[in-house]
Amino acid sequence: MTVTTFDSNSAPTPRDDRRVEVRVFALTDVGCSREHNEDAFLVANLESGTPLDFGRGHHEIKADAHGLLFLVADGMGGAASGELASSMASALVLEGLRNTWMSAGSPTAKSFAEALRDATVAANARIHLHARDYPEHRGMGTTATIAGLFGDRLFVVQVGDSRAYLVRDGVAQQITKDQSLMQRLVEAGELTPEEAEVSDRRNIILQALGPEAHVTVDLTHQQLRSGDTLIVCSDGLSGMVKADEIAALTAAEPDVRMLCRTLVDRANARGGPDNITVVAVRFDGDALSPSVTGDTVGYAAFPLAGTLFEQTKELANFQPVPRNGIRRPSPPRSAPAVTPDASFAEKRMTETRDDQPADRTAAGARAEAATGNAEPLVTERRRAAQPVFIVLAVVALAAAVWTALTLLGG
Repeated sequence: MTVTTFDSNSAPTPRDDRRVEVRVFALTDVGCSREHNEDAFLVANLESGTPLDFGRGHHEIKADAHGLLFLVADGMGGAASGELASSMASALVLEGLRNTWMSAGSPTAKSFAEALRDATVAANARIHLHARDYPEHRGMGTTATIAGLFGDRLFVVQVGDSRAYLVRDGVAQQITKDQSLMQRLVEAGELTPEEAEVSDRRNIILQALGPEAHVTVDLTHQQLRSGDTLIVCSDGLSGMVKADEIAALTAAEPDVRMLCRTLVDRANARGGPDNITVVAVRFDGDALSPSVTGDTVGYAAFPLAGTLFEQTKELANFQPVPRNGIRRPSPPRSAPAVTPDASFAEKRMTETRDDQPADRTAAGARAEAATGNAEPLVTERRRAAQPVFIVLAVVALAAAVWTALTLLGG
């Protein structure tokens, strides 16, 4: 896991003459197969707490001290529940930031990261409570990719498998990591990325906002350069249009409004099997330096308590109780490690109507593993058992030889 460090308690404070300039547009489309749109997006000025309306075209903004917010959410659980979950996520994250971040007198990079984390965790709790209190929405959830601009740096909170790409110098790099079963199997070496892309289980996700009472967010950050373009999108786009195509289209189209339209049209031209949502943001201005050789673009965890990075680090450092009886700190029980067969794993796969509930649950994923439908997991178990079979075969062969020699000697 890449971790980029910098002074998290200070960051360039935007001044009137040196601020990041942003051109942004957002677009959502129902796609070619769905009857309802369960996606949502939100772009907001965090100085005023005002969401931006794109009915008349793109916006050009000079970022103020509290920055900007760019969010895409992809709901699940059937039309009514999915639409509600994604819209609630958008509204609740902004509400949380209004209550904490916008009132911060001396904003810092660390306090901004904490505010994004806390607003997302609080939104999860509210969505979960709503689903518990209203049985007709039981099991609803939504992914959330939440990018925040502070100074000359981008912070991204990730829950689920919507994505954020940063396009620099004609290359698109994914700066989020999918919280999905396929991503976990690729990291474990069980599948190649190419195999994961065509798997019929590629839409099983390990986390979402709403289905569980607690969620542990992934938090990353990225140094911005002049001319960078951020693409935040639901899997209705990323599943149909690959990173190299996103890069080429972004380089060819300077107008962010037309870029969003082109990306959505490209996904629909390939069948548009899902809702499609995209937010396109171009960064410029005197506050940003030009890109230089050696710049690193990609997934870079931000070290903050209560995030997946800190949880993974704690688990990696955990040691059992030694013989002298000195007990080392245990991993936190309130935020267990995410594993493919023991955590939330819900995402629609074979849904043919928007009013049908999602049919891929954690229980279903565990059942697949138990019944042998999860081929990579079965392969792993077979591989582990091979040494036992070899030993048994050698013993059987030795016994046969001994018997034959005994009979000949008799």
